[in-house]
Amino acid sequence: MPEFIGGDPTSTTGECPAVFVSHETGDFLIRGKTITDPDVITEMNQHIGRAEDESDIWLPARMAPIIREALDGYERSRQGPGQHSFAELIEATQTSAIRIETRDTYDETEQGYTEWQATGDISAGASASGWIDHFAIVRAAAARGVTMRRVRVISEPASQYIRWEHASTRLNIEAGEDIRWLPRTQAADLMLPGADCWVFDNRLVRWNFQCGDGTNPRHYTFSSDPRTIRDIVAAFQIAWDRAIPHAEYKID
Repeated sequence: MPEFIGGDPTSTTGECPAVFVSHETGDFLIRGKTITDPDVITEMNQHIGRAEDESDIWLPARMAPIIREALDGYERSRQGPGQHSFAELIEATQTSAIRIETRDTYDETEQGYTEWQATGDISAGASASGWIDHFAIVRAAAARGVTMRRVRVISEPASQYIRWEHASTRLNIEAGEDIRWLPRTQAADLMLPGADCWVFDNRLVRWNFQCGDGTNPRHYTFSSDPRTIRDIVAAFQIAWDRAIPHAEYKID
């Protein structure tokens, strides 16, 4: 099993590069950014070939002491911080968080949704533990000046799940989010991400992959590639400019 040596010492909020060592074999395991610059790859290929199952990995120079520690000796049984939670990512956000949603159905077993289907009351969603936590996170971020914007790209007529989301959106807005709705017919020519995502301070994107049946396995992937973030932020802004503010968007 790999032993954790250390991660990028300057990052307490991103899913940062890290160094591991196999205790059994002494082999090194590196987690870092994949090098995609074709000029850099071409230059490297002039020195040595790259097999089909190999990757070129970039680590910042500031991780040199961690690499040295992996070489010279390290404390056993270290524990890394783990994948950062949404609360931790928002807590570290300084100015803005944006959210793109493009599905018409999410987890239909969600407490608030099933209660609303049975009673037409959105209060169950407001009292569900996950939403209580989310609203508290949003209120704290808004209080320190973070703007949180969410655009929902939806089909019309709206699905039952979207009808519930629309009915309960006032709770998000009361907490401090700004939400707009974009009918899919008005988004057909936009180059939107292929999965729902958050972008924090235009520096880190977190994708969320729902299953085809709407269930949420809480499977997240991350990128801090500025080119990826640039494209997502640009797509969000175009969608946001076209979208209809929640107060003006009516569902029949």
